[in-house]
Amino acid sequence: MPAINFEVKLIKIRDWTIIRLPESVSAKLPSRGMTMVSGTINGASFKTLLEPDGRYGPEKKPSHWFRPDKKLLGEARAAAGDTVRVSLEPTKEWIEPEVPEDLKKALSTSRRAEDLWNDITPLARWDWIRWIRAVKTAETRQKHIEVALDKLNKGMRRPCCFNRNLCSEPYVSHNWVLLDPS
Repeated sequence: MPAINFEVKLIKIRDWTIIRLPESVSAKLPSRGMTMVSGTINGASFKTLLEPDGRYGPEKKPSHWFRPDKKLLGEARAAAGDTVRVSLEPTKEWIEPEVPEDLKKALSTSRRAEDLWNDITPLARWDWIRWIRAVKTAETRQKHIEVALDKLNKGMRRPCCFNRNLCSEPYVSHNWVLLDPS
């Protein structure tokens, strides 16, 4: 797939600076769900996971988004409110997700679960992490971690019954839909 080039304004949701892809750009991606891409912002290179924005259905205009880190924003000389030049290419090479501390601790209690965790693909690890974080309360998150540990111990390589088209980052979403910019 050739590079997808576009310009977009960096938006702010809460205190995060985010790039929300135009719907026409998102439509060119191979998946409505999470998608791994490499690309550039104002010439600064990156590789990241695009999250779905949670808007889906016949009457909706779905898209993807991602949060460039401070280092990338610095290299791109960009801040919220700026319009940036973006080039994206989907890739099949998934980067490793950052494993949350509470999940790391739970995995360390079970050799079997930890071994399976280390054996599954980075994409499967992303699925588990997104499923665990896509909750509203700390109690539900803990329950998801316990269920994940149990399922990994039973040999399940992926969480079941998880809609990959939802926005799973609770800090910038409500009811699994990306919030509007502030």
